[in-house]
Amino acid sequence: MTDILKLLEEDSRYTPAQIAAMTGKTEDEVKKAISEYENASVINGYTALIDWDKTEVESVTAFIEVKITPQRDDGFDRIAERIYQYNEVESLYLMSGAFDFAVIVTGKSLREVSQFVSLKLAPIDGVISTATHFIMKRYKDKHRAFLVEKEQEERLLFV
Repeated sequence: MTDILKLLEEDSRYTPAQIAAMTGKTEDEVKKAISEYENASVINGYTALIDWDKTEVESVTAFIEVKITPQRDDGFDRIAERIYQYNEVESLYLMSGAFDFAVIVTGKSLREVSQFVSLKLAPIDGVISTATHFIMKRYKDKHRAFLVEKEQEERLLFV
């Protein structure tokens, strides 16, 4: 049944009838599987992937490396729970390598993101250090390319 999940991840607008046609299952089997996935929190929500650069909305996204001291008995989980409670946090990942957490944060401005890091994230007990990287442009996200139209690209060359 993972084929259903892959199709929904590709495009959550597919109807059960479309998924049934693509997988060779019945529409009722697909509906039942989706319901079970939702109830088991395998499917945690449905979202649209927006290219905010094509809107009037001004925002900044940052990738923040966080080094922590794991807590006795709770390991990384207690600190992770503190971090993901903030509305500014879009995503939080436990990482291997040079840092412990990768935090994706979106704000209205560089200042807003910087204040989040300095006033909310860095002071958390157990946080040793942070390194903030601002995302300048998205080329691809969730398997989708964000294409720059050729006409726009040509205009940029002559500015």
